[in-house]
Amino acid sequence: MNILQITSFLIVLAGVFGAINYLYLKLPSAIGILVVALLASLAILGFDLLLPSYGTADAIRAEVLEIEFSDALLEGMLGLLLFAGALHVKIADLRKEWIAVALMATIGIGLSTTIVGVGFSWLTGMPLLIALVFGALISPTDPVAVLGVLKEANLDKALETKIAGESLFNDGVGYVVFLILVGLAFPTGENHSEGFAGAIELFLVEALGGAILGVVLGWLTFRVMRRIDDYSLEVLITLGLAFGGYELAVYLHVSAPIMAVCAGLLIGDVGTKYGMSEETRRYVDGFWRLIDEILNAVLFLMIGVEVFAIAFNFDNFTAGIAAIALALFARLAAVAVPILMLKPFRSFSKGVIPIMTWGGLKGGISVALALSLPASEWKPLILTVTYMVVVFSIIVQGLTVARLAERVGREPELLP
Repeated sequence: MNILQITSFLIVLAGVFGAINYLYLKLPSAIGILVVALLASLAILGFDLLLPSYGTADAIRAEVLEIEFSDALLEGMLGLLLFAGALHVKIADLRKEWIAVALMATIGIGLSTTIVGVGFSWLTGMPLLIALVFGALISPTDPVAVLGVLKEANLDKALETKIAGESLFNDGVGYVVFLILVGLAFPTGENHSEGFAGAIELFLVEALGGAILGVVLGWLTFRVMRRIDDYSLEVLITLGLAFGGYELAVYLHVSAPIMAVCAGLLIGDVGTKYGMSEETRRYVDGFWRLIDEILNAVLFLMIGVEVFAIAFNFDNFTAGIAAIALALFARLAAVAVPILMLKPFRSFSKGVIPIMTWGGLKGGISVALALSLPASEWKPLILTVTYMVVVFSIIVQGLTVARLAERVGREPELLP
């Protein structure tokens, strides 16, 4: 199938599965589509086990592998999703929480990568560097999944800003850490890093370069939009910023995810206040919310059907169960250490550690990074375990985090 046929097929399936969820399961939209897609995929795999002569699963597996999930997300959808998510986070709110967000997106990612890497190496016998690569790809929280859950959770504003800001920035930082570790673990690849000094230099160039590029492009776009009062053109300009800026960042070898976040933050705050009319603000907001919902639906559908690319066996399954517990413990450390560091100097919302730990959902970015790894004897294990962690995170954590937030995050009522 060509790219247009694949895109059409995914959109049709997302619509069909979304309708099934709406009419029968009544789960949150994106999670419901993932559940329906996963159930349909497992049903086809079961049918193929019973009647192997039909070869249904093999035919679908070939089509799924043709989609190239990793390229579709990392080089296409991710920029739009991060830009859309950042548009709705206000810089003024983020400024109040920037220290906590920065610590969790840097120290937190480092802690989580180390804990998962060392633990997974010990559990499976995997070489430490390769296990650290797995730690890096499974550590970032997925802003698509997290921001979708926030809509249902009705959290305290400060806590919501911390979760949203951290999920947006740790995604970019985690991606840079992943590229560095892949260069060290697979030195013949294109991401080769020359030792520790080269890794630090790459991190600084990627992360800071992406942030600077995002701010510059966002500012230039804002200056142009100030001179225009045509909502359809201004919507088109924001779309050009998200698409073109992301591809320019890739070309310049700086962090495209961080670029998308910084540009989105600037346009969503400064741009909406000083560069848009009320009518334009309404159309830009509506357009990007719609883009967010559509891409969410397609992304979660793709996660559901990627089960055809997974090599399940007993050893991989048990490793996946252990990895779920390990990832949760690493997430707890990534949240608790920065918050405990800051607690003597400032107050935090009630229940911040359990809510941010359980609400740190993994998502499509982890699956895409696992699929992008160079071929090796450990890749099937990493891919299977990553998929299990992501599915558990989205379905189990995603469906229960709002209830957890209500229970542990509610301030006690004062007695009369």
